[in-house]
Amino acid sequence: MESKEATQMRVIYLIFLTSALSLMAACQMGAASGAVEANEPQDKQQLVISRADYVDKLHGFWLGQSIANWTGLVTEMDKIGGDGPHGQFYTRHDWGKADQPSIWGQGVPSDLSATIDFVFKDPGEVWGSDDDTDIEYIYQHLLDKHQTTILTAEQIRDGWLTHIYSETSSPFGVDDAGNAENFLWVSNQRAFDLMSEQGMLPPQTSEPANNPDYEMIDAQLTTEIFGLFAPGRPDIALEMAYLPIRTTARENAAWVAEFYVVMHSLAATIDSKTAIKPQLIAIADVARVQLPNASYSAKMYDFVKQQYLAGVPWEEVRDQLYVKYQLNQQDGYDITAQKRYCNGCFASGINFAASLVSLFYGEGDIVETIKIATLAGWDSDNPAATWGGLLGFIIGKQGIESAFQRQFADKFNIHRTRKGFDNDGIDSFNRMALEGVSIVDRMVTQQMADDIDEQQQVWRITIAGPTSK
Repeated sequence: MESKEATQMRVIYLIFLTSALSLMAACQMGAASGAVEANEPQDKQQLVISRADYVDKLHGFWLGQSIANWTGLVTEMDKIGGDGPHGQFYTRHDWGKADQPSIWGQGVPSDLSATIDFVFKDPGEVWGSDDDTDIEYIYQHLLDKHQTTILTAEQIRDGWLTHIYSETSSPFGVDDAGNAENFLWVSNQRAFDLMSEQGMLPPQTSEPANNPDYEMIDAQLTTEIFGLFAPGRPDIALEMAYLPIRTTARENAAWVAEFYVVMHSLAATIDSKTAIKPQLIAIADVARVQLPNASYSAKMYDFVKQQYLAGVPWEEVRDQLYVKYQLNQQDGYDITAQKRYCNGCFASGINFAASLVSLFYGEGDIVETIKIATLAGWDSDNPAATWGGLLGFIIGKQGIESAFQRQFADKFNIHRTRKGFDNDGIDSFNRMALEGVSIVDRMVTQQMADDIDEQQQVWRITIAGPTSK
């Protein structure tokens, strides 16, 4: 396990890089909504964000996640490498062609779409929750319910037990394998069982001695949203997300989840009116600091970026990742304990590597990024949802509508997978976005000691260098 001191040193360096990134942004962005203003002394800059614009961005986050989540579900676990029907990976030429059966599809393609294509919900329809959106929804609800910025272990446990069905109480029947369906898998299910059966609290629920699934994918698709609650301040976002991440994850799985949290926090510094690609790569490089250099997750990042810069096609990089990590287990990537789950295909590592392919090769284009993530393989809906949400936030609801040249449903049914919410679980992205803004209001005044300009309806957030907090 990494020492607490090493973690603190990485956070200090992260703050320094964030300050440098913001100073660069100040040179290319005007003093407008979402702008970064350079102040004296030069180790401090002020991020100025319109609250109204942030509503549109948070709406875009939920909408982008939903589009990407449901599109990725078409190919989820279709291709995981190896011999047989699930061995030959998809390529860009498979977009629009017939969907192939998943590992649990019993020879039947997805019922979402007969072809590998986008899955949309039109105005008047309702998006359904899934594991990429429902626990983030719970965490946002808990922050609002308790009027807090940092959730306690008891609040997390009680929230999980209140809003998540057990396998014995689930009304959703059984999955394709004949198991009770409560829309929890691997480490999330282990943590839930520890909470419900033993009364255990986080972070004990991710201790390797208690939870042998601590290196699985779960935390990296349930905690990204904390970055959006601390715009431009990844140090505070990491503090918010520390316990939720360690509800289910340790080591590389936790570091990867933190990588996503940092990127979502720094997304507030991106100016969507200028080229997104270089800004996206810049914040990814800052987030790379969260990955200890000796970790396999850091080596995965460095490898994919190197291949991208060298101009290697994304399909070839994906194939190299399969050989390098899932077959040969290089760079300390040991999936021995994870092989009980389709040769480690639910593991944090291989899915992080696949997500990096769509991050770099998507180049900041939400349409292309979701396509690549959907075709990349393994647990394809998870990386797709992560980047769909991030890019949806960056360009906002209006930007998504422009990118896809259409309008979308804004209703959301959390009761598709969870329970215990008002209005029979039917919510709207706009209300969810407004709730998110109220959490940022509290974060700005309580945690950041910064200012809400009531007259101009903006947040003024100080981004400090390593000598000041």
